[in-house]
Amino acid sequence: MRTKSLKKNRINVVTLGCSKNVYDSEVLMGQLKASGKDVVHEQEGNIIVINTCGFINNAKEESVNTILEYVQKKEEGEIDKVFVTGCLSERYKPDLQKEIPNVDQYFGTTELPGLLKVLGADYRHELIGERLTTTPKNYAYLKIAEGCDRPCSFCAIPLMRGKHRSTPIEEIIIEAEKLATKGVKELILIAQDLTYYGLDLYKKRNLAELLEALVNVEGIEWIRLHYAFPTGFPMDVLEIMNREPKICSYLDIPLQHISDNILKSMRRGTTKEKTIKLLRQFREMVPDMAVRTTLIVGYPGETEEDFQILKQWVRDMRFERLGCFTYSHEENTHAFTLKDDVPEEVKQERANEIMEIQSQISWELNQEKIGKTFKVIIDRMEGGYFVGRTEFDSPDVDNEVLIDASKTYLKTGEFYDVSITNAGDFDLYAEIV
Repeated sequence: MRTKSLKKNRINVVTLGCSKNVYDSEVLMGQLKASGKDVVHEQEGNIIVINTCGFINNAKEESVNTILEYVQKKEEGEIDKVFVTGCLSERYKPDLQKEIPNVDQYFGTTELPGLLKVLGADYRHELIGERLTTTPKNYAYLKIAEGCDRPCSFCAIPLMRGKHRSTPIEEIIIEAEKLATKGVKELILIAQDLTYYGLDLYKKRNLAELLEALVNVEGIEWIRLHYAFPTGFPMDVLEIMNREPKICSYLDIPLQHISDNILKSMRRGTTKEKTIKLLRQFREMVPDMAVRTTLIVGYPGETEEDFQILKQWVRDMRFERLGCFTYSHEENTHAFTLKDDVPEEVKQERANEIMEIQSQISWELNQEKIGKTFKVIIDRMEGGYFVGRTEFDSPDVDNEVLIDASKTYLKTGEFYDVSITNAGDFDLYAEIV
């Protein structure tokens, strides 16, 4: 029986996957709102749009399960329509149409105008920066490019997102200014590859010039860099990071592995020696920089020796932040031609070992922060604590700073100086200075 409580013609956008998908959902919602549509994010609505992820097995599984869940609700008369967009839809549309035919329509990553049309909205080119942000009001993701030209053997992103396309600096600045007027204080720059920014438009790596322009946007106090690539890293970015207080001393640079055999097979265009040299340059030029990286274990042909090299390197480098994935065998990638020869349980054991080492490193680095003062931004209140972050921490993936809400009142979205009183592996406890 149909539930009467659902508002008629309310569009509920459901987002899965990474920050790039969050951004795309926000753009979609901004366009819908501009056409006068009633749109919400992950709340109740009778028309569902699922923005899927198709990156690795776990993400694909989550996307398929979410589609099936909403199709079931549609069959039971709880909702009226289900539309699917995003990376999974881009990559597997024919298979999905065959396997889950009860979805009203599937759209790829570049088919926003078509999706808007079936939702009864017009695509408006002039809406630069008109997004409905879904993050806490003090920070927002800012996508500066789409797609990727890198030939990494394991990665299906070019299949789903196409070639690298930079957004012109002037458009990014307009968007940043609009976000600032809404109270956003921290911009998290995202792209599949930040380091490549500008090569297509300006015939040179132009990330530093973009940063020089962004620091002049009034109201923006922190600018954070996510997803750089090690090959061809533009060193002028480090100069501005060191000189300009608005640029957080933070870099997310997925390095994936360190064994030369694996790096070569992964087609990363670098070596162990070059990677270590690059990281040393980071430390020399920006001594207080927090480096976040991600690694892949269980790649085809990864021997015990390769893994031991990786483990020792993680111990030696003492990354401030580190995440680890098990290799996912993705069709139509170069690595799919290789034998996926590391057993699943070995992949998982290796990932656990890396994360155990990192957990200890993180604990030790956090102990060194006790007694020190940091500037934090408050994201939310939760479980009796105000939850904030330092400039060395990105939302959802890094350390959080917990301040006892019974002792002090803080405003979310504001900056405060705090003294660290205690620390665990991934949480810091603090008092207001």
